[in-house]
Amino acid sequence: HEREHDREISELAAKHAEEMEKLRAELKEEQRHLLDELQQQMAATHRAEHEQAQLQSQTLHSLELEALRLTLNNMHTSQLELTQSNLRKEKETALMELREMLNDRRAQEVAILQSRHQLEWEKIKEQCLKEKEDL
Repeated sequence: HEREHDREISELAAKHAEEMEKLRAELKEEQRHLLDELQQQMAATHRAEHEQAQLQSQTLHSLELEALRLTLNNMHTSQLELTQSNLRKEKETALMELREMLNDRRAQEVAILQSRHQLEWEKIKEQCLKEKEDL
């Protein structure tokens, strides 16, 4: 029983590590996808604003480009921070759920082992009583 229990715990630990790697890979892929999408949106916005700015005078052109650059940098920074925050929350939630699942599984295994132990103890107790009666 102990070896089987140890094996089950080892399997759970391996499964936990595998699931964590999978979650990390999924989170990295999602972050890369979001960054690519944001860069495309930023590029499209930049091109549109640049074309509009070319129609204006050189002074306004320079000022608008600088304002756009600062705005896009701020948006990019804000979006990255938001993405990182969301990914961190998702990771924490996933970890908590996995931890709860593993704790529940362990509690079930402990209950099963205790039940088996109790049954075996009762069986031995009955055998002892029977042997006493026989003697």
